[in-house]
Amino acid sequence: MSLSERAGIDGGFAKVVATQGRGHNPEELTELTIDRIIRISDGANPVIRQQAEVFKDQLKLILLQAFKKAQMSERTTLYNLLKSQGHDDMAEIIKRL
Repeated sequence: MSLSERAGIDGGFAKVVATQGRGHNPEELTELTIDRIIRISDGANPVIRQQAEVFKDQLKLILLQAFKKAQMSERTTLYNLLKSQGHDDMAEIIKRL
């Protein structure tokens, strides 16, 4: 038995998600991230599977909140940078996003 079989690791996967005219929003980033952190086997014990699903849902909420805060923090940084350099009009655009 190989190490990957003993550890329950399968071949992995790649997921590509593209957007047009914008970056990913916090909800999309949450889905992309949670799928990389937690993978639940279809063959898992039903009780363990249920616990893992609850944990995954709780972690999704935490990640979503963190991504939203990061997005707002980045906008605040951009706003302040533009404002300090005299670009009040661009700063206001960032503020309204």
